[in-house]
Amino acid sequence: MLKKENVVNDLLNYGNFKIVQNKEMFCFSLDSILLANFVSLKKSTKKILDIGTGNAPIPLVLSTKTSAKITGVEIQSEVYELAKETVNINNKENQIEIVNEDINEFYLSVESDTYDIITCNPPFFKISNDSHLNESEYKKYARHEISLDIEQILKISRKVLKNNGSINMVHRPERLFEIMRLMHANNIEPKRIKIVYPKKNKPANMILIEGVKNGNPGLNIDFPLFIHEENGEYTKEVKMLFE
Repeated sequence: MLKKENVVNDLLNYGNFKIVQNKEMFCFSLDSILLANFVSLKKSTKKILDIGTGNAPIPLVLSTKTSAKITGVEIQSEVYELAKETVNINNKENQIEIVNEDINEFYLSVESDTYDIITCNPPFFKISNDSHLNESEYKKYARHEISLDIEQILKISRKVLKNNGSINMVHRPERLFEIMRLMHANNIEPKRIKIVYPKKNKPANMILIEGVKNGNPGLNIDFPLFIHEENGEYTKEVKMLFE
């Protein structure tokens, strides 16, 4: 039964899927849709791990593209409940499993070389003396590296990814060098980057990056993605991702 603060929204145009949201806790963003569409899926893909799944937008979108089993791990119990309700109302319990646990604890119980693909839309901001933390406890965890940072994500990926499995992240451009450095430190080879711009003639505000465990050297830069036209509407490329 839905809590009165929760609402059920359409997940864009993805197969009439619904997503359970709560403005005080967690609403999915364009970042998650871009990341789910960035992932390279193969017929051999059997198991996917989504780190910090929130209310499960990434597992839902991926479920329209693959029959692989998807595990979403979410540390916050109230947000986990949103994800569980989302999976249930879309009748995806046989494909998507939601786990309420700290990923730093969860991965210790997972055998090495388990997952073909990892996805992660992580907190973007480091914690410092100058950090302006959101008053909402839920949004603090979603936006700031309180319990999860890039180094931890890649350490986890190094263990639980299969050989030649991929980690796929969305992040800020200013963290790109750090991400690539930490990938190399964890035997993960950066293989593909897509740079995202809010509109033409504006600086990039997002990157999508794929790294492959024990992959061969060689980095591809995808065509750039522009989010908005000059009039503020979504570009044709973005609209196509919503269908």
